[in-house]
Amino acid sequence: MQRYAGRTVAITGGARGLGRAMAERFAAEGAAVAIADADGTGAEDAARELIAAHGGQALGDRVDVTVAAEVEAWIARASAELGAVDVLVNNAGILRDGRVEQTSDEDWQAVIDVHLTGAFHGIRAVLPSMKERGYGRILSFSSMSWRGNFGQANYVAAKAGIVGLTRGVALEAARHGVTVNAIAPGLIETQMLASMNGPAREKLTAKIPVGHTGDPTDIAAAAAFLCSEEARYVTGVVLDVDGGIGIGSSIR
Repeated sequence: MQRYAGRTVAITGGARGLGRAMAERFAAEGAAVAIADADGTGAEDAARELIAAHGGQALGDRVDVTVAAEVEAWIARASAELGAVDVLVNNAGILRDGRVEQTSDEDWQAVIDVHLTGAFHGIRAVLPSMKERGYGRILSFSSMSWRGNFGQANYVAAKAGIVGLTRGVALEAARHGVTVNAIAPGLIETQMLASMNGPAREKLTAKIPVGHTGDPTDIAAAAAFLCSEEARYVTGVVLDVDGGIGIGSSIR
């Protein structure tokens, strides 16, 4: 399929993991892809590898999503070199886990700033152009943890905030042909999950109704649908891609 031929897709946190899987999927479907990441070398390498694998166009930039000016400059460069951004994927994230009484002001603010404020910066940078053109897709990343998770008060607050941000902006953007959605991944085979020890991993995996963890390509497939023209009547939703773990179950 070439659903994204002639489209420009901008992805934060795109150098590796879920972001990289999505970049691969969008590029394979014909998109020009702009990758932003705190790891500038990783972003540049990912862009080169996308071009080598799929042809087309790709850019990689070091961007701190907590700094509005950097996000705006990245979107401006992507628009100038690849074409106006049609799809924005807010995927950048960090972890600073700990019980709430052990969480410093710095660790609280860092997580909120990267996940929630970073998504806000991206949305604000692309939305005026999308409204003017009457077309756009905005996808942000929440988590199954947005419902609550032990030892992650900052992360839970940020991911719940993504849900609220998504629903609020969806209402503002709907009449302009712009959809705004979110994905809440479950246990996906990423570096973060790989760092989990055997018993903890086995305990969590046993709670997944489908019986196994997910692959980054599962997230990429969901993103490719939600950001496509086929999903034009879907907005303001949070799509769980979690193997069913969110159906009345707890990860605690």
